[in-house]
Amino acid sequence: MAPVDQSAHLSDPAGSHLLEEKTGSQELLRGHFLHAFRDTVRLPDGRETSREYVRHPGAVMIIAQLDDGRLVLERQYRYPVQAVMLEFPAGKLDAGESSLACAQRELREETGYSARRWARAGVLHPVISYSTEFIDIWFAKDLTAGQRQLDAGEFLDVFTASPAELLLWCRDGRVTDGKTLAGALWLQNVLSGAWVLDWEAGTC
Repeated sequence: MAPVDQSAHLSDPAGSHLLEEKTGSQELLRGHFLHAFRDTVRLPDGRETSREYVRHPGAVMIIAQLDDGRLVLERQYRYPVQAVMLEFPAGKLDAGESSLACAQRELREETGYSARRWARAGVLHPVISYSTEFIDIWFAKDLTAGQRQLDAGEFLDVFTASPAELLLWCRDGRVTDGKTLAGALWLQNVLSGAWVLDWEAGTC
């Protein structure tokens, strides 16, 4: 096997030699939620091919912890995979809405909880091969319970679990949702002290 050529990486650490240039675009679907396209692109070697993908407005996920350390989780039926999934609370951004405002709204609407302190951990791209979707990861604490405000047609259970229980479910395959698995990685490192969060005041 030939050795890997590192020269391109060393001379172009941003990877600009891998970029593809869009030369055309066709709208395939404009639904209530999904907006799909097929673009024609020129590859780095000059050849052309097509890329099909979905535009997404972006979303948030909330890792909310009660004072006793237990996590606020949800159980929801996800139609595309025909299964009830265990997840962290999450939801998509409304037009013009900030990431923090969305996180506060989604936590309140889906679980009834509000939080006095918030910290943005980072961002994840769950399906980079066919979607522009990004998910901002938020931590929330100093929670106050309230009434849920679910959207019409939205059905989900809210429950709590310890971090140890969640990590066990991730290991055993009971949790397979990608964003929740990524959230569990963040949670594990924050709890160990390896990763530090910058907390800010929020509304409660």
